[in-house]
Amino acid sequence: MTVGVVILSATVEGALADTLGQPRVRRLADLAWSGGALPIIVVSPDPEGAVAAALLGSEAIHGSPAAPDAGATGQMVRGMELAIMEVRGTTAVLLWPARMTWVGPETVTSLIEAHGLDTDTVLRPAWQGDPGWPVLLPTGSLAALRLMPTDRAPTEVITDLMATARSRIVEVGDPGVTHDVDTPRDALPAYEGPPDPPGESHEWGADVSAEAESNRP
Repeated sequence: MTVGVVILSATVEGALADTLGQPRVRRLADLAWSGGALPIIVVSPDPEGAVAAALLGSEAIHGSPAAPDAGATGQMVRGMELAIMEVRGTTAVLLWPARMTWVGPETVTSLIEAHGLDTDTVLRPAWQGDPGWPVLLPTGSLAALRLMPTDRAPTEVITDLMATARSRIVEVGDPGVTHDVDTPRDALPAYEGPPDPPGESHEWGADVSAEAESNRP
C-alpha cells in the first residue's frame, strides 16, 4: 500500500507564500512526508523554477500543471498521473489544495490507515461534521475523475465524484481540514484528535455505525 500526495497551487505566488517561515508548498510537503505519504507531487505554474527550488532538500518534486482550460479537474488528474508514474504501485493519492496550510500530519496518517482498511473507497476528512481536505482518492478512481466537468470548483468536483463513487467521511478532529490560510494559526480551534479508529468512520450519505457493529464477532 503506497499513498502519495498531490499539492495543488494555481499560482506561483500561492505556492511560495511565506507560511511560518517556509514557502507554503515546502511546509506542506514536509507535513505530508511526516504523515507517511510518498510520493509527494507539487502541481503549480513555475516559469522561473522558483517552486522547484523551494522544494530542494525535501521529498517532493514539482510537476507542471495541465492546460488552464482543463480546470480543477484537469489539475487533479495531472497530479494523480504524475504520482502514479513516480512510484509504481501507488494505491491512492491525497489531493491537497495548497491553501489548506494547517492540516496536521496526524490527519495524513489517519487517512492512510483508513485507506489500508478500505482500499477502494474515496475518503474525505471532516472536522465536527464538516468535510474538508485533503481528499484521498484510490488510483482506481482516476477514470471517474477524468469524467468530471472541467468548469467546477475543486470542492464541487469532489462532491460530484463522491456522489457516484464508493466514498465516506472520516472524522479526524483536525480543524486544519476545514480552516484554510485565511485563518491565522493562533486563531484555529483546538485539535481534538480522531474520535474513532479509522475503520469506524461514517459512510457518506449513510449510517454505517450499526452495520459496523453487526459485523463484529
